[in-house]
Amino acid sequence: VQLQASGGGLVQDGDSLRLSCAASGRTFSTYVMGWFRQAPGKEREFVSAITNSGTLTNYADSVKGRFTISRDNAKNTVYLQMNGLKPEDTAVYYCAAKIANNIYYTNILSYDYWGQGTQVTVSS
Repeated sequence: VQLQASGGGLVQDGDSLRLSCAASGRTFSTYVMGWFRQAPGKEREFVSAITNSGTLTNYADSVKGRFTISRDNAKNTVYLQMNGLKPEDTAVYYCAAKIANNIYYTNILSYDYWGQGTQVTVSS
């Protein structure tokens, strides 16, 4: 599967953005999807994940209550709605995929496919 992330940009503290990750192929509904981010000088970290059916989600504590992950299997797309953005959310955001059924993963090493990343910059 090929993943294409989009939707990043430069916003101000408190603003919102919605990231999208479009996947190629006809088996999108078999993939658990995750969002990760990497700030300058830091390791890539888990942000959120959603099971293949969309029934289960998980969030990093740092984004819980502000970010919402969702997916549209008919459109082969996963979304990350980011509200209440903070300067510490500034990072390159990556989507990732792994074939799995009704389980999500928070470990970066669990994912097999990665998108190219989209930059999110939050100014104070």
